[in-house]
Amino acid sequence: MTYCVGMVLDRGLVLMSDTRTNSGVDNISVFGKMFHWSVPGERIITVMTAGNLATTQSVVSQLEERTKAPDERDITLLEAPTMFQVATEIGRLLRSTIASQQDANGNGGKGRFTASIIVAGQIAGMEPRLFMIYPEGNFIEAGSDTPFFQIGETKYGRPIILRGYDREMGFEDAVKLLMVSFDSTLKANLSVGMPLDLMVIARDDFAPTHQRRIQPDDAYFSAISAGWGDALKQAFHALPSYDFDTP
Repeated sequence: MTYCVGMVLDRGLVLMSDTRTNSGVDNISVFGKMFHWSVPGERIITVMTAGNLATTQSVVSQLEERTKAPDERDITLLEAPTMFQVATEIGRLLRSTIASQQDANGNGGKGRFTASIIVAGQIAGMEPRLFMIYPEGNFIEAGSDTPFFQIGETKYGRPIILRGYDREMGFEDAVKLLMVSFDSTLKANLSVGMPLDLMVIARDDFAPTHQRRIQPDDAYFSAISAGWGDALKQAFHALPSYDFDTP
């Protein structure tokens, strides 16, 4: 399993993903799930992947080839005129990759090769945009009603973001919010694991404004985890006590 979050702010985009892949409790590996391509001063495109590892690696490898050999392709991530067309192209590629892998494996492959992708980025002269692409290749775009997307193991970290998100918040608070969301997910589900990959993309930067890998011994993440646990206990004890005599 995995957990990835993409968030739209007035200031730009904030993205975070875990790196754990597992096939049973005794076969756990680390694979990056966040990838980006950029043209200085012109565009930046980032994808995060969840689902079958063979499928997602195939999609990313094909995207890499398309950026390396643009003259041999009809459209590439670095040539598409809008982020909408970037999402459309990645959706087509995801759908065709899933279909080909399922066909190659016959009935035994049905439902085994699905994946989903978050696409984020900005092209010069346009707004930063965020999309979630489904296994069928269709997608939705983040907006005022849905300003963030999650893929993978979403349920444990979602309430944290719903309560804490503010489109006007600064990047530092957004990163803190995502760390709390990931900490809650890590505590509840062993299929999500560290290290975590973080990327911040400021509006009109067209390059990662801040990027790092958060290791299990990261001092700040440990402080967030411990502090959040203590704050929850204090908040719980501050709530009114239940009275058995209350009708």
